[in-house]
Amino acid sequence: VLATQNPIDQEGTYTLPEAQLDRFLLKTRVDYPSRLEEKTVLEMSLSGEIPTVTPRAGPGHIAAAREALGEVSLDDALKDYVIQLVQATRRPSDFRMPDLAPLIAFGASPRATLALAHTARAHAFIEGRAYATPDDVKAMAHDVFRHRIVTTYEAEARDMTPDDIIDLILEGIEIP
Repeated sequence: VLATQNPIDQEGTYTLPEAQLDRFLLKTRVDYPSRLEEKTVLEMSLSGEIPTVTPRAGPGHIAAAREALGEVSLDDALKDYVIQLVQATRRPSDFRMPDLAPLIAFGASPRATLALAHTARAHAFIEGRAYATPDDVKAMAHDVFRHRIVTTYEAEARDMTPDDIIDLILEGIEIP
């Protein structure tokens, strides 16, 4: 499922429950289009022009990429790193980050462990490597955790977002 989320509450839209949000692999941030991009969209809309879509890969290419991705390794130290990051969202005090505990109402579920491991491997694959590194894990952590960490009112009062908490967790967990 690929979905968009309105940046502000609008009539007729409803927030998804945490259990449903958790089923999304990633929550990425997409900025507004540039002036030129927005003008291009407007001109295409006004002209009635239908853009042509050229396939870049067929089913065979996708199957081959999936098979190659399956060969990307994630060593035991990196598996432990992934697990520590996820568990630190749930029990930060166990990882010498007691100041974070009052800021997190709910941490990431075990689905986040799977998501972070799989997306780190995918990131390594895109970077042309047959093995994942801590940098691949860190590159994917925000997108994997952003919608899975529920902050407390105290965090909101401190103007702290899930991304701020993720930054602190990444700083607090030793890199293998």
